[in-house]
Amino acid sequence: MKTQLFDKPVIVRDLVKKFGSFVANDHLNFDVNTGEIFGFLGANGAGKTTAIKILCGLSEPTSGHVEIAGYDIYKQREKIKQSIGYMSQKFSLYHDLTIAENIRFYGGIYGLSRQRIKEKTADYIERLSLQPYAKSQVHELPLGIKQKLAFLLAILHEPPIVFLDEPTGGVDPITRRQFWEMIYQEAAAGKTIFVTTHYMDEAEYCHRVSIMVDGRIEALDTPSGLKKTFGVDSVEQVFVKLARG
Repeated sequence: MKTQLFDKPVIVRDLVKKFGSFVANDHLNFDVNTGEIFGFLGANGAGKTTAIKILCGLSEPTSGHVEIAGYDIYKQREKIKQSIGYMSQKFSLYHDLTIAENIRFYGGIYGLSRQRIKEKTADYIERLSLQPYAKSQVHELPLGIKQKLAFLLAILHEPPIVFLDEPTGGVDPITRRQFWEMIYQEAAAGKTIFVTTHYMDEAEYCHRVSIMVDGRIEALDTPSGLKKTFGVDSVEQVFVKLARG
């Protein structure tokens, strides 16, 4: 599957999600551009997980307009699922399979040809210097390698949009930096990266950052723009100001 390019692969207008009388997402409005690294921040309970489920086609909004990769969230959720990559906090790897077996498994799910899977396997092993681990099962791999492999599996089918849900939890600072270098490479190639994180220093790596509070987007700008608007020195200080009301 080739990556399709859209000027704005994520379009959200007046997105509302209610659970009974509780409003989890309160009229969210934002776009994400092609090749952009978009940070989606918020404290626990702010509504970001609910919004991500909607954007990934796993849930339907109560009201509002949402387009992902050119597809309508109400009518084309299966198309959306086929057009995105997703990496969860638990990395979605099969721990009793080897690296090559994981790649073959996901390649089969995504409908890649045998030749393409073979090419991807060789590329990933070379790219991550996995030769010493080629015959190891995933549970035997260091955490940082698992993390990078999970990211590459999320983009195995070359989707235009990748959703990363707190992808760097639990790894050391050097590995986190290496992981972000991979993100930058994919963004430079035209992929749109939508990332949630609890590490405020990582928010500084994003092209733009949105901050949710109580179901609403209270701030959305570049990291430098946010710091200037709020008169602070870091995105973390912006987050604290907003979270404290």
